[in-house]
Amino acid sequence: MRSAAVVAIGAGATAAVIGAALLQAAGDTPAGKAMGLSVSVPAKYRDLIQDAGNTCPEVSPNLLAALLTQESGFKPKASSPVGAQGIAQFMPSTWESSGVDGNGDGKRDVFDPEDAIPSSAKYLCSIAEDVKDVPGNKQNNMLAAYNAGTGAVKKYGGVPPYKETQNYVRSISAMAGKPSTGGGKSGTVVSAQEGATAVNAAQDMVGKPYSWGGGNADGPSAGTCCSPKGRSGESIKGFDCSGLVAYAFAKVGITMPRTAAAQYAASKPIPSGQMRVGDLIFYGSSATSIHHVGIYIGGGYMVDAPRPGTKVRYSPTNSMSDQFGVARPIHSSAKEI
Repeated sequence: MRSAAVVAIGAGATAAVIGAALLQAAGDTPAGKAMGLSVSVPAKYRDLIQDAGNTCPEVSPNLLAALLTQESGFKPKASSPVGAQGIAQFMPSTWESSGVDGNGDGKRDVFDPEDAIPSSAKYLCSIAEDVKDVPGNKQNNMLAAYNAGTGAVKKYGGVPPYKETQNYVRSISAMAGKPSTGGGKSGTVVSAQEGATAVNAAQDMVGKPYSWGGGNADGPSAGTCCSPKGRSGESIKGFDCSGLVAYAFAKVGITMPRTAAAQYAASKPIPSGQMRVGDLIFYGSSATSIHHVGIYIGGGYMVDAPRPGTKVRYSPTNSMSDQFGVARPIHSSAKEI
C-alpha cells in the first residue's frame, strides 16, 4: 500500500487518495512508549545514564540523557565534520584529558558508551566547577561550556552569543525539564494512527507558500526576517519546515518546539529501518546544526516546506544529502519554547 501511495504521488494524486494510503499504513505498528526518564533512552544505556547522572549535584540523569540525545541521538560511533567522536561527541583533545575507563577493561575508548557516558558526566561536573562563578543560570552556563568551551562562557559572562550554542542550551534544557514519564498519555510517543492524523493535517497545507519563520499550531502565519540568504517571511503567510511540523502535531495534542533542532531534541530517535508514517526526518551535520525537517508519508516520501520561494509539497526523503536521523514526537505537558 505504501508503494502504491508513491506511484499515486508521482501521478499527481489528490490528498484524499494519499490519506487513504496513510490510514492503511497507520495500522502497521503499535504505539511505542518512552522510558521512565522524561527523555527517551535506549534500554541498553539506561543504567549507565542513571549511574553517571549522579556524579555531581549539577548533573542529573535527565540532563545527561538530554545531552546525549542532542549530541548524537545515542549513536555510539557518531562523528562530526569537526572531529567530535562517539555518543557524547568528545573532541580528541578533550577525551585525552577527560576520558575515563568506565567499564574497567583497561582502556579508554571514546566509541564505547560504557566509557563515554561516565566520561561525559565527569566532564560536565568539571566544567560546572570551572564556570561556577560566571553570572547567570548555572546549568545553562555548564551546557554552553560543554558546547562552546569554558573560555567562551567566561569571556561573555554567560551563554555566548553563538546561535548554535544558544539553540543547544535551549533544546537540552527543555527536554531535561520535561515531567517524568510515569505512565498515561504524557511521555508516550505518537501512535501510528496519530502519526497518520498529523500527516493528513500537513498534506492539507500542500500548496501553501514557504514563509521563513512562518506557521504555528494554529496554521499558516506571517514569518520573520531573515533566512541565511536574506529572505524575509514577514510579508508571506505560510509555513517554514518546523512551523509545518508544529501545526501538524498540534492536531494530535503535541506542542512542538519552534525550531527543527529543538524538535529533534523533543522526539525519540528511531532507527531508519523502523521508520513509519508520521515520523520526522531531520537534516544537518549534527544535532545542533539541524536545518530541515520533514514528515514521513511512506514509500520514500515526506511532506515538507523546503525553502524560500517554494511551497509545502511532497519531497523524496533523499532530496537532501545530509539526512541526520529519524525521530518520533513524544506526548508531553512541556510548553512550547
